[in-house]
Amino acid sequence: MVRTGKGITLIELLIVVLILAALSAIAIPRISQSANNAKARACDVNIEVMNSAIELFNADTGAYPAVIADVTGSVTYFPDGAPVCGFATAYVMNADNRVVKHGH
Repeated sequence: MVRTGKGITLIELLIVVLILAALSAIAIPRISQSANNAKARACDVNIEVMNSAIELFNADTGAYPAVIADVTGSVTYFPDGAPVCGFATAYVMNADNRVVKHGH
């Protein structure tokens, strides 16, 4: 049988679809994991920034804030608004006047 057309066969099309499916099965979970890693790192950076702001509050006022909102609600320390966790988890200040890392 001689092929005279310049099109592709159904088998060739199925092979291409299978290859694309296999590649997407590998890539999509990695992309999703990368997004979660980026959110977790941003949360860690927010905690570092808030702890620095607490120390600045102490330097300015001579006392540590009673609650985290005393610092995060101040335009002096956060003119663009309080940092927000990418996983919508609230930040908590412990007895040592530090914002502690929370689980995601």
